[in-house]
Amino acid sequence: MGAQSGKDLLIKIDMTGNGQFQTAAGLRATRVSFNAETIDVTSLESQGGWRELLSGAGVRSAAISGAGVFKDQDTDERAREAFFAAETPLFQVVIPDFGTVEGAFQISSLEYAGSHDGEATYEMSLASAGPLLFSAF
Repeated sequence: MGAQSGKDLLIKIDMTGNGQFQTAAGLRATRVSFNAETIDVTSLESQGGWRELLSGAGVRSAAISGAGVFKDQDTDERAREAFFAAETPLFQVVIPDFGTVEGAFQISSLEYAGSHDGEATYEMSLASAGPLLFSAF
């Protein structure tokens, strides 16, 4: 995988509940992290005293964050509605030259900021709320 443009890392939200995804407009920075907890099963019988992990066990999760400026009333409104209703709509994350990750996420944080001589900005954080599907490009 060669160098990629950061603007190609997209966060999309299902606008209608029917798989109609639209890019969250105005994002300037996005981040995706995948996590897997481990379960240590090391014992006195572990070969050479090396740690052993239980394969396939533990909780897996993903976190998404984005920050940007307001540009599109529809996606801004959809994110706000999902947050205040504590919904877990489907999101897609497009990772350039890697693939697309899709699944239910809850908006766990929604922040607004602005200064008197600058643009209004927002930040949002999402936490996975179920299994994720990965589709390679």
